[in-house]
Amino acid sequence: IYADPAKRLELYFRPKDPYCHPVCANRFPTSTMLLRVRRRSKKKQQLEAEEQRESEVQFEMEILGIVTTVYKFQGMSDFQYLAMHSGPDGKQTSMYDKVLMLKPEKEEFFNKDLPLYIPPPIFSRLDTPVDYFYRPDIQHREGYNNPQVSGENLIGLSRARRPHNAIFVNFDDEEIPTKPLDAAVQNWKKVCTNPVDKKVEEELRKLFEERPVWSRNAVKANISVHPDKLKVLLPYLAYYMLTGPWRSLWVRFGYDPRKHPEAKIYQVLDFRIRCGMKYGYAATDMPVKAKRSTYNYSLPITVKKQGSHTVSVHDLKQGLGSAGTSGAKKPPSSRYKLKESIYIFREGALPPYRQMFYQLCDLNVESLQKIIHRNDGTESECTERDGWCLAKTSDDLRDSMSLMIKQIIRSTRPALFSNTTSSEDGKEQLAYESAEDEDDEEEEEEEFKPSDGSENEMETEILDYV
Repeated sequence: IYADPAKRLELYFRPKDPYCHPVCANRFPTSTMLLRVRRRSKKKQQLEAEEQRESEVQFEMEILGIVTTVYKFQGMSDFQYLAMHSGPDGKQTSMYDKVLMLKPEKEEFFNKDLPLYIPPPIFSRLDTPVDYFYRPDIQHREGYNNPQVSGENLIGLSRARRPHNAIFVNFDDEEIPTKPLDAAVQNWKKVCTNPVDKKVEEELRKLFEERPVWSRNAVKANISVHPDKLKVLLPYLAYYMLTGPWRSLWVRFGYDPRKHPEAKIYQVLDFRIRCGMKYGYAATDMPVKAKRSTYNYSLPITVKKQGSHTVSVHDLKQGLGSAGTSGAKKPPSSRYKLKESIYIFREGALPPYRQMFYQLCDLNVESLQKIIHRNDGTESECTERDGWCLAKTSDDLRDSMSLMIKQIIRSTRPALFSNTTSSEDGKEQLAYESAEDEDDEEEEEEEFKPSDGSENEMETEILDYV
């Protein structure tokens, strides 16, 4: 616990009881001294024999060291739930010998008839009293009407829908939109208030002229635009595909990829890095970080404190800016840009995340492009699962990409495949190769993440626009 400043010290009143709920102490810095105090007093017989002196007790003090950290128990004790059973006469009977397996038991132990014992799934989330601030009445925009309450939907919306006015299209829809909604035009005109916004609009228009289908991450990697403004700009220039081989992508108004066989290179591939013992490495050995993980879940008793912002040796090696601060701020032209690796797959490089959404044209590997173009000139039908490609093309691409990634991990961390302990240096080196410069990646994505809230890009974008 002491090694991790974010953890609280737990005190169990009954350490041998697995049902004991602890009380927690918070960690505090301090500047105090640890003293050893000896109290010496003469025995009563000696005092009677000798003359009475003024000081019968003597104290000796010695400084043993300096204390820099203390733990203080400031919270309240939680409820303690015992493994007990109440009989008909109200007598409590212990069930510890019946529910705890302390040694290997025979089959009879598991077939015993026992009273129903269900411990609570969770205890109090807080151990200090807090003020509960009730949510005030929601102030909606002018013209908003509460939804009709029906038997199917008893809970109304807590806020008005975001007026981004994106047009969603399913693969089965016969017609595709040729122009944006009037509200989308008005929203962008309202937001486009300076020359920089106008320049971004022209840049995005050029992107859609060069390529009619784009993912949001690919757009972010090619132009520098504030994410909030991009949410308003995209519905102004393109519509969003919900289903089919171009799902979760933005398509230029008037362009129907279902009618153009050459649009197969813009199809989406949902690729997830495979991990497991049959692949030679477990999830915990993965050099690619997950967007979120249950392994990193912090319990309510964990204290989340901001780390100190002191200059480290690494900062000094990188060099200080002219103003004496660590590094220099990114220029406005690339402030919001993401790295190429967020949408392009290259041979010899690991994806930045375990789940990626690639367009087929962004798989920059010759062997993968051969799989994609196997049926060039003979495309006959566009299907919802495979689009203009041959059946199971996505499966073949995933198998090839997984083999490439396995080879990268094998070459960089051979210890994983030889059952020997890998060095920390190898782990750090691979982490940098997987996401290019990780320090820059973290700094860049601290506020503007490639996926703002969901592992599924499609789900994320729908939440942004609905």
